[in-house]
Amino acid sequence: MMPQGIFADLPPDQEQTMKLSDMRREYESQGLRRADLDPNPLVQFERWFAEAEAVNVADANALTLASVDERGQPQQRTVLLKDVSDGGFVFYTNYESRKGQALLANPRASMLFPWLPLNRQVIIEGQVSKVSEADSAAYFASRPRGSQLSAWASQQSQGIASRAALEARLAEVSQRFGESALPLPPFWGGFRLIPERIEFWQGRPNRLHDRFEYRRTSAEDDWEIQRLQP
Repeated sequence: MMPQGIFADLPPDQEQTMKLSDMRREYESQGLRRADLDPNPLVQFERWFAEAEAVNVADANALTLASVDERGQPQQRTVLLKDVSDGGFVFYTNYESRKGQALLANPRASMLFPWLPLNRQVIIEGQVSKVSEADSAAYFASRPRGSQLSAWASQQSQGIASRAALEARLAEVSQRFGESALPLPPFWGGFRLIPERIEFWQGRPNRLHDRFEYRRTSAEDDWEIQRLQP
């Protein structure tokens, strides 16, 4: 039986299509003015991030990370921002994973923070490089032990026969390390995206949104700001 929902009104022999054209809502907000913006986009990002936390946006540090692999195939996935330091945005992963290999082959990426309850999004584009091993080790040591064990057990993005096989790998890793402290896996660590372009988007009624783009104009923290058409 076809589940109730967007296909509910279709006759059984009709091809299933998703009717989404009527899904819409108005973006009610006071908007964003040029005078509201800090000259430094990282400061502006921290301001908006604090406002997202203040209204309890779920997983405010969750972002969609887009990369392109060595074949030119775009890829996207959700990761968690763990630091903003040294002028860049830091996240951690398995370097041998699909995303890790794509970023090592083509070290450019884009981040999207979708703060939907605030009718906001932030897009960040730039170059990516590994963080230092010391920084990766320090962050790894701060993770819950279960997360550390999972990082050792998972050959991220590789095929595996079953869930049972994955859990068996975790049991083997747990037995190997016992109660001792877990070292940083040699295949695991952080990436830092150094932004070259950052866009702040504020939803407005009638789709006449406010968009402001920062573009880096030099190696220093010099940024050009312009309003973009919605």
